[in-house]
Amino acid sequence: MRVLHVISEMGAGGAETLVAGMAARGGEYGWVSGVASGGGFRADALAADGTPTFPVPLARRSKAGVLKAAWATRRAIARFRPDVVLAHNVGASLVTRLAGRRPVTVFHGVADEDYPAAARILRRTSARVVAVSTATADRLAAAGPARPVVIPNAVFPRTPVFGRAEIRASLGVPERTPVALCLARLEPQKRHDVLLDAWAAVGGDAVLWLAGDGSLRADLERRAQALGRRVEFLGTRADVPDLLAAADVTVLTSDWEGLPLAVLESMAAGRPVVATGVGGIGEVLAGGGGIVVPPADPAATAAALNTLLFDPAARETVAAEGIRAIERDYDPHPLMKSYDELLRGAR
Repeated sequence: MRVLHVISEMGAGGAETLVAGMAARGGEYGWVSGVASGGGFRADALAADGTPTFPVPLARRSKAGVLKAAWATRRAIARFRPDVVLAHNVGASLVTRLAGRRPVTVFHGVADEDYPAAARILRRTSARVVAVSTATADRLAAAGPARPVVIPNAVFPRTPVFGRAEIRASLGVPERTPVALCLARLEPQKRHDVLLDAWAAVGGDAVLWLAGDGSLRADLERRAQALGRRVEFLGTRADVPDLLAAADVTVLTSDWEGLPLAVLESMAAGRPVVATGVGGIGEVLAGGGGIVVPPADPAATAAALNTLLFDPAARETVAAEGIRAIERDYDPHPLMKSYDELLRGAR
């Protein structure tokens, strides 16, 4: 079965991580995978491993941009000749439909106010819709279309290249200094402003690493100046497994999510999570692995971080719960088997 993934870009985000994992593992299920995207380090890595990749310019929510992206997607489809197209998110679904194919859509989530528009577009563009969590499926079904199939995201294992000591040394952080890591684009959805306010109330000499880039970087850097070297902006990183090995806790203060791979990868690496209870995060952490906090609540976020950063016993207990939850519920084989059955039925 020839499967073409269409996605806006292939950088460090969760949807991109899922596409990279599915493309890499697809051969085990009889897939020949291709990826059409705006490019990025994950697309480069897939191409180096022999996966066909096709350039598609970012649509950027303009009519001309959408038409250019649709034309490039049409060329990719003509060259790859897929049996099925898997479009990741609403924009990719629209572009694929304009390119002449009705895709299976993987819906990773949108902001609360965007669900009605997303439902209208997906109703017109998609043959089937897959939601990455029960929470996102419920919200989308309430907005209009038939209830999506739910296939929860999973963790595709990635091994660190360097050890904890090497990464900390490269970033100038002593071994015993507590480190919190935030894996998130510097965009409004992720609410780094809430995280920085919370960090001001975190005690001791703990350091916060912000791994990601985006439109808010300059504003956030100005906001973080008062915190000095307790906050480090790392930019976009391709070495997430290494950063996880070097950190003690991860944190995510988003206003909305689907089912973020950053949370699942953190748990798989034995790193407790502090995260807002939005989208599928509450489902994931209900079995252990972290502390759920309300959105836009710096005080609750700070309290949870203080608990996990400075209590090694609590951290070890929560980490073990997270590993068990991942092994029980978020293994990649059930995900790939579910997609394989769905896509073969959609050809």
